[in-house]
Amino acid sequence: MEILRADWENFAGFGQAYITTAHPGIIKAWHSHRHQTDNFCVISGRAKVALYDGREDSPTKGELNEYILGEGNFGLVTIPPLVHHGFMCLSEVAAMVLNLPNRLYNYEEPDELRLPHDTDKILYDWRAEGK
Repeated sequence: MEILRADWENFAGFGQAYITTAHPGIIKAWHSHRHQTDNFCVISGRAKVALYDGREDSPTKGELNEYILGEGNFGLVTIPPLVHHGFMCLSEVAAMVLNLPNRLYNYEEPDELRLPHDTDKILYDWRAEGK
């Protein structure tokens, strides 16, 4: 599978590539970025990737999206700035997520906004059956 190409419409530039993992049942959420666009691809295992649009000026404000990705359903989810997102491992083995953000991580001033996975600001049930 081609994960991301510079000639695709959703390509916003390249900053770095990294892999993050979650063990079965573990939730890594919620976070967003002021300026960074993320590109998630589950390359091993399976994960539920969820997005919440809390942007005040967005026509999709308040909407939630979820994607079940990984073995058997590979794909790429492009996540714009200020959209909260996270993932939960659904497989019996760790899920590995490749992220190709369009900016370098700034260790002195991280571009991250975080909320707990069970925040009351985002009404989402991570344990509910995925689509």
